[in-house]
Amino acid sequence: MGGAAGILILLALWTLLAELRVAGGTVPSPWTVVHTMYSDGWALYGPNFRITAWGALQGFAWGNGLAIALAVLVVLIPPIEMLVTQLAILSYCTPLLALGPIILVVFGGRTPTVFLAAMYCFFTTMVGTVSGLRSADRTGLDLVRAYGGGRWQRLYRVQLIAALPNTLAALKIAAPSAVLGAIIGEYLGGVDSGIGVALTAAQTAYNVPRTWGMALAAAALAGLGYAIVALVARIAVPWTRAEA
Repeated sequence: MGGAAGILILLALWTLLAELRVAGGTVPSPWTVVHTMYSDGWALYGPNFRITAWGALQGFAWGNGLAIALAVLVVLIPPIEMLVTQLAILSYCTPLLALGPIILVVFGGRTPTVFLAAMYCFFTTMVGTVSGLRSADRTGLDLVRAYGGGRWQRLYRVQLIAALPNTLAALKIAAPSAVLGAIIGEYLGGVDSGIGVALTAAQTAYNVPRTWGMALAAAALAGLGYAIVALVARIAVPWTRAEA
């Protein structure tokens, strides 16, 4: 109910800004944007949406896979924690727009799209997974140890299950982040399709309604990613929903 009210307020504010011709009329009304999106049709939005989604998905898989693997290693081999943490902080603090052109020059093609999508996911997921693994119930760990279970048994039977809520919460944040990274990667050039490319083309042509339409498509893709991960989380960790 609150979400619907928020959307209605946002639409009303958007319409008001359009009617007042704020910023020299560069804010089109919602109806103008929707009409333009309908006129452009799936022929424009479909391929670009699909290509950006695929790049974001690849980056999501690589970035989160590496983050979770390193988080597990940190718990299994504590001495490497400082090194891994420094790498994670470095990945978070490094201006990725500075790395993107280097990746584009070295590898070319769509590699920067996947690389930036992965980098935007990495830090949040690694921190969330480490926190989740360390939140494991001490009694459960002691029980596995008492029955002769080693480090891997404790990880498999207790810590990974305990880490699920935190990891999935981090993945919900990572999904829209991957979309953002993919679009920024497309902005860098070297590709001829994708939401980022279509946005650049619409801006260059000063097609304001289409620019806004592509921005809405990007937001929809980010929201879709979040919704899918949230649905997986509800299925995978139903006990957290029961606690809420």
